[in-house]
Amino acid sequence: MNPLRRSIMNAGVALAITVVVAILMAACAPGVPGVPTASPVPSLEPRPSSPATVAVLQPEQGSTLTGATIHVVLGLVGGTIVPETTKTLVPDEGHVHLYVDNQLVSMNYGLEQDVPITVGTHAIKAEFVAADHAPFNPRVWSTEIVFTVTQ
Repeated sequence: MNPLRRSIMNAGVALAITVVVAILMAACAPGVPGVPTASPVPSLEPRPSSPATVAVLQPEQGSTLTGATIHVVLGLVGGTIVPETTKTLVPDEGHVHLYVDNQLVSMNYGLEQDVPITVGTHAIKAEFVAADHAPFNPRVWSTEIVFTVTQ
């Protein structure tokens, strides 16, 4: 390869590397308008345990319901739902995550809500999580409730 062509190729590679590095640095820089910031690094500290228990009170196991929504009522013993998200974790304070068919449908700050639903057989469960929305260790799950929705 002639020296001029090699020099041009090396300059092109160097420019490409510079552009890639600049893009990566911009993506990690906080506060740049239009550029997403990197998500926070999860804590490496151990997760707290919780004395709380959570239960799905409504719908009931094996029930048959009608309509496009279901009214969900949860029970929480030994824990308190707090409205703030914080990294200061207290074992008996947190939020409730609601799952339908193993898909997260709500990160709730209360014990009652209406949830859209389709016709068919479904499973619902709740998890009491710490105030940072991450799980306690061990996780605080309700028993899974299976119910059917008809027209």
